[in-house]
Amino acid sequence: MKLPENSLFAILLRARWWVSLGVAAIAFALIRLLVPTPYAAFGASPFLVIALVVLWRELRRPGAKKVAAALDRARAMSAEEFSRTLEEAFRREGYGVARLDGGKGGAVDLELTHEGRTTLVACRRWKATRTGVEPLREFDAATAGRGVFSRMYVAVGEVTENARAFAKEKSIRLLHDEELARLLAR
Repeated sequence: MKLPENSLFAILLRARWWVSLGVAAIAFALIRLLVPTPYAAFGASPFLVIALVVLWRELRRPGAKKVAAALDRARAMSAEEFSRTLEEAFRREGYGVARLDGGKGGAVDLELTHEGRTTLVACRRWKATRTGVEPLREFDAATAGRGVFSRMYVAVGEVTENARAFAKEKSIRLLHDEELARLLAR
């Protein structure tokens, strides 16, 4: 189940933990004006739970040095080694992984399956120091209309703002930076 992007809970899940804690305190104070303390605590509890979830995520997040080290290790890998490492990481996450060759998959390198849903992954230009919109256009053209659940583009280097906007517009998930480092480190 996915929350609507602009719902209060989704916004609080993207914010820092103390924002939800503040909202919980304000909700408690306002509700307390109308009802007894136990009911006010119950009314504020969803915001407190969100604060705890966000705090837990922040504590589990790797630091900048760990992310940089993981990405440096990835850059040092050969294409075959990186592909194999990525396949193993997706398998650990519970995906079925099939490697597609250039002729069959075109711009697609991996096909992930999970709970009957298929995700196509492009990772052949993973070592580029900067990813612009052009590789994403090629990936979009190669995967458009294939009836898959989602599409993912792997990039170790920087992703330009134009590329990010294009990926968002075309519903292509970018796997890079901290998220990629976390996946490869597990």
